Amino acid sequence: MKLRDLGRTGLKVSEIGLGCEGFLERDDAFTREMFSLALESGVNCMDLYSPDPDMHRRVGRALGAAHKDFLYQAHLCTVWQDGQYKATRKLKEIVPSFEGMLRNLGTDYVDVGMIHYVDSAATWKRVSEGGILEYALKLKQQGVIRAVGMSSHNPDVALQAVKSGAIEVLMFSVNPCYDLLPGDEDVNKLFEEESYKRPLFNLDPAREELYETCQRMGVGITVMKVYGGGDLLTENSPAGKAMTPVQCIHYALTRPAAASVMVGAHSRGELAAALAYEDATEAERDYAQVFASFPKMSWKGHCMYCGHCAPCPKHIDVATVIKFYNLARAQGAVPETVREHYAALSAKAGDCIACGACEARCPFGVKVIGNMRAAKEMFGS
Repeated sequence: MKLRDLGRTGLKVSEIGLGCEGFLERDDAFTREMFSLALESGVNCMDLYSPDPDMHRRVGRALGAAHKDFLYQAHLCTVWQDGQYKATRKLKEIVPSFEGMLRNLGTDYVDVGMIHYVDSAATWKRVSEGGILEYALKLKQQGVIRAVGMSSHNPDVALQAVKSGAIEVLMFSVNPCYDLLPGDEDVNKLFEEESYKRPLFNLDPAREELYETCQRMGVGITVMKVYGGGDLLTENSPAGKAMTPVQCIHYALTRPAAASVMVGAHSRGELAAALAYEDATEAERDYAQVFASFPKMSWKGHCMYCGHCAPCPKHIDVATVIKFYNLARAQGAVPETVREHYAALSAKAGDCIACGACEARCPFGVKVIGNMRAAKEMFGS
């Protein structure tokens, strides 16, 4: 299992992590079976959005002493009332719920304290000015959480929070269908068939800016909804064509700042299908040809960092050069970290001989030669 840096937190997370929805209303035997497979495969992190105390206790028992090497991404602003989940913004509910979760997990700290479900500007204002963010920062100062995070489905709100500098980890819904839709405070629109009836072309600019800003500011992204609630894996996909779990995961992990995909597996088979990503061939991971054949959507002219442009006769990592160029262009200047990473490349944009081989192979019709010229001008080599 490959580990990735979780932004600037200093934490390293496995590319495949566990979502918790598949663990709800299950027993200890199921939980132990899933963790056995996960741990054997090198999974070292789990998202715990649900405040279900029984699930927390089962997870704590299944991990036992292994927790010292396992990362919890646990959520603030969720409570368990009358046997069901509820989101809350009341500190008098948040504090005892979080403390109870720690007891049920059998730990005195979690790695990421995730401020839960911030999908509107009004909610972010309440979180940032109403004591919730202050509480999260206090927990970090006390060592009860190691990094402050926030979950969101709305790129506009998420971008505002990331730019504040207070958020170190963003849990965000990343998949090729959601990425085409503009931000909205109604998360249900991501799931509605109506949202996909009009022609959809290229990545939504706000989502692109969000990913690139996270990369630039060192905010790690943990991915939710990688399969779009399962829709992307069937012919009923909004795209009009089914993808595989491996293709969906690879798409998410090739977005800037993406560190780990929290997979919502409901069975050992579903978890195994996600874990197969680590041993998948490049052909099995390839999402580009599928995207190019989607009958309802198009990414024409937009670099998807898929790598189909390789091999380059001058050994330029074309996709990486374009990614660095896009990061710098979004900033309006070249950040020091981007400049350093670009300088470390063995071949640079200036080595391009404009042979056009990459453009002939690109499924999306990207003007690679023009991008190389622009990157050379921006980076000076």
